[in-house]
Amino acid sequence: MTSPDDTALPDSVRGHWVDRSPARLRPYLRLSRLDRPIGTWLLVWPGWWPIALASALTAGAPDTRPWFGLPDQFLLALFGIGALAMRGAGCTYNDIVDRDIDAQVERTRGRPIPSGAVSVRAAAAWLILQALIGFAVLITFNTFAIWLGVASLALIAAYPFMKRITWWPQLWLGLAFNYGALLGWAAVTGGLSAAPLLLYVGGIFWTLGYDTIYAHQDTEDDALVGVKSSARWLAAKTRPFLYATYAATVILIAAAGTIVGLHWLFYVLLALAAAHLAWQARALNIESPADCLTKFRSNHRTGALVFLAIIVGSVLA
Repeated sequence: MTSPDDTALPDSVRGHWVDRSPARLRPYLRLSRLDRPIGTWLLVWPGWWPIALASALTAGAPDTRPWFGLPDQFLLALFGIGALAMRGAGCTYNDIVDRDIDAQVERTRGRPIPSGAVSVRAAAAWLILQALIGFAVLITFNTFAIWLGVASLALIAAYPFMKRITWWPQLWLGLAFNYGALLGWAAVTGGLSAAPLLLYVGGIFWTLGYDTIYAHQDTEDDALVGVKSSARWLAAKTRPFLYATYAATVILIAAAGTIVGLHWLFYVLLALAAAHLAWQARALNIESPADCLTKFRSNHRTGALVFLAIIVGSVLA
């Protein structure tokens, strides 16, 4: 007989190392979505973009660009650890709040809390542990960045309730998931300016697109449960919506690069990211949950292409 924590969830990565981890730890790792790393990457990329972008401003100060003019690798590592911890904490918090809804949705009823693999009290303790790791990373930054990071907690706390009151919880997710665009810049420069704000808004449009794709996996169950989403609201209008949001993403990121003065090769590489986004919008089959998941996961490539474009544009600036 198979226990709840022995069964991988439908959207997890098959053969992931989490499936081979100790049985007692496995449900907690799944609670943090470690078997679905795409979410962590989608949180990491908007935090890494401004770190790379800000390095273009320090071209005359090699001590701030320790390896061939690249951005501070230690800071990139800190943001990676922080993103992993805070994404896990956010997912744990979301599952605590949504446990009754998750139990009614086919794709989510096997999650650790609704399946009974983890109690609410144990999940709360796991949440605190992950939040403390994220806080330990945050306090290594400058004072402005620390307070900016603390302010993001309001967005995280409100997110699980958005699907109950608005058709656009994806917008709120965008506000929270792309906050690293502000925090990364602040960690490097100690303040904010137009460039990170453009990255932030561009990232929000990006999230509106990819999370609408993701939400199309659950439209039928969401309708039965009464959960709202942009996927349900848009329905057959999803494709033109994706073209519009993805176009805004590319334009705003390009504008951020222009303000900083990146090399022209930045725009060439950014065009590759734009082509990938256009492919998503054109090829998406909203009637196929498997295709929606594939297109959603492919946004890891989008984030990586934008990061590469900024790195090249910054080093050659």
